[in-house]
Amino acid sequence: MKLLSRAVLFHLLRTGLGSRSVSYVQGQSPSSRTREYFYYIDHMGQLFLDDTKVKNFITCFKDQQFLVFFFRQVKKNQSGRYEDEFPYISPCGRERNFLRCDDRPIVFTDLIRNGDPESECLSFCGGGDRLVVKFEPEKLVMLPKNGRVYHPAPEKTGGVGLVKSALAFELSPFFEYSGGPGKPPTHFQWNDKRYELTNELLQLMNVKEDV
Repeated sequence: MKLLSRAVLFHLLRTGLGSRSVSYVQGQSPSSRTREYFYYIDHMGQLFLDDTKVKNFITCFKDQQFLVFFFRQVKKNQSGRYEDEFPYISPCGRERNFLRCDDRPIVFTDLIRNGDPESECLSFCGGGDRLVVKFEPEKLVMLPKNGRVYHPAPEKTGGVGLVKSALAFELSPFFEYSGGPGKPPTHFQWNDKRYELTNELLQLMNVKEDV
């Protein structure tokens, strides 16, 4: 038997394909008039059927109407089914749409600026201006160990959303660091204001403040 290279093994484990033992069939009906489907969202905010072999821009869902409906319903999976393998669910009547993710179920992809600092919003998961939360600069969190940035998300999804890497890169020059090497940023300069970062999301993420 040919051994997997470390790079391939790491990729399989990272995507969950090497460690998941969950068994399902898309569209399965565990009870009368009930259908179950299984989805995956990556760190770019792209949604796929979970068993899609090649996950890229070509194979992800792009219909905005579907994405808006799907992500408006997303919440923690407390259905009693697949709770460990698919921590989130987007119910639709008798249809159960189970969701797992690379990081967080909500991924902020764009910053919507209308010229008024008080009305700036973060758009998530391909929903344009139909899926947004108010931008709260003081609540941004950056984890030095991986450089990922997070922002408050709807409470029913866990309260924390990932900022897409391209958008995080645009925001990164506005972070200030005063805690020394390897410490998270302490302030954020935005719209001629200097915000002290609260780091309150770290508690929801079960991360210590000195990470």
